[in-house]
Amino acid sequence: MSLKQPSGVRQSHTARSILFILAYSRIIGAVKIPPHLAHLPSPPPAAQAISDRLIRVIRDEIHTGGGWLSFARFMELALYAPGLGYYSAGSRKLGPAGDFVTAPELSPLFGRCLARQLAELIKRGFTDILEIGAGAGALAADLLKELATLGCPPRNYFILEISADLRQRQGECLAARAPQQAAKVQWLDVLPAQFSGIIIGNEVLDAMPAHLIRTRGGAIEESGVTAAAGADDAAFGRAYRPAAGALLAAARKLQLPDDYETEIHLAAQALVAGLGRILRRGVFLFIDYGFPAHEYYHPQRAHGTLMCHYRHHAHADPLCMIGLQDITAHVDFSAISAAGAAAGLDLLGYATQAQFLINCGITDILGATPAADARAYAPLAAQAQTLLSPAEMGELFKVIALGRDVSQPLCGFRSGDKSHTL
Repeated sequence: MSLKQPSGVRQSHTARSILFILAYSRIIGAVKIPPHLAHLPSPPPAAQAISDRLIRVIRDEIHTGGGWLSFARFMELALYAPGLGYYSAGSRKLGPAGDFVTAPELSPLFGRCLARQLAELIKRGFTDILEIGAGAGALAADLLKELATLGCPPRNYFILEISADLRQRQGECLAARAPQQAAKVQWLDVLPAQFSGIIIGNEVLDAMPAHLIRTRGGAIEESGVTAAAGADDAAFGRAYRPAAGALLAAARKLQLPDDYETEIHLAAQALVAGLGRILRRGVFLFIDYGFPAHEYYHPQRAHGTLMCHYRHHAHADPLCMIGLQDITAHVDFSAISAAGAAAGLDLLGYATQAQFLINCGITDILGATPAADARAYAPLAAQAQTLLSPAEMGELFKVIALGRDVSQPLCGFRSGDKSHTL
């Protein structure tokens, strides 16, 4: 079992594109596995057929664009092309049979701790919850159960999801794991025009399309994707053009050294800005892996953080197995904070996942199970270790809170707040 995190140091979009990004569905799609990844399991024929269709879509768009497609657009199509992309064609990606494991699938401890932060906010009058990217529904089920136990059920629990397949899975998960609270959930096709309450996104930002850039000879270039005419379906390559517009402006601010390649997260920033426009009062919480800018763009991280995930294997080749594998990049939390500030939001806290969970009482929850009951306690202790350990999820994963009209501190950041590092 592997977590959805890379090994090592690991555009402005239309509303339609943002919805593709927010559709947190699951798929299997495939192409031939290249020789350097021959150790990976082979995809089934049905996945190959879906991937072949997706490849044709991408090749057609490259041709229409004059032989070059920005990597951000390539990543968007590979992950979110309607009915074909990795996150939008319907097959399972989470858990032992999938490609990676996220914290809610790993342990109910994650949702139970997060529920304590949400309960505090519900008591302050932020009674509606909107989850973006709800996966298979595990986090929603755990949150609703724990909030009911704490005597702080939300007035409404919304899930933004445009995939009918994933809505069905989420409904089944809620019915099985939180049957008494399942009726409270309402699914949305689009973001509401305005919202007051709590917005949560667990591992959403890392899978949003990222632009790739490099510095060469004092110039800043954008990476794009090309396709050789008449070649086989795996013949995608890289090509570079001078960066321009918002991408160039963002890259210049970083003052990168020469011969440096990295990612710029314009789509993630656009999402934060969009959420800031609809949030009348309340909080949104993002949990993901990443760094503040001074760590993200460190001179020693000269090849960026882009990583691919397939059947619990991680590698760094996004131009193969199109639609079969997840493509992710670490989150630049400084850019997320700045996008929130530009939208008139306050930075309410930024901490490691370990510190946030400790602040929210994970040790108390774990301690409620007697250590003498080894059969019950041992699995929970192992799960807590994965969630908290610096070598697992504890340090690499972060929690950031942005909000409007929130006057009191949040319990999840009462100790170890690293907002000053952003």
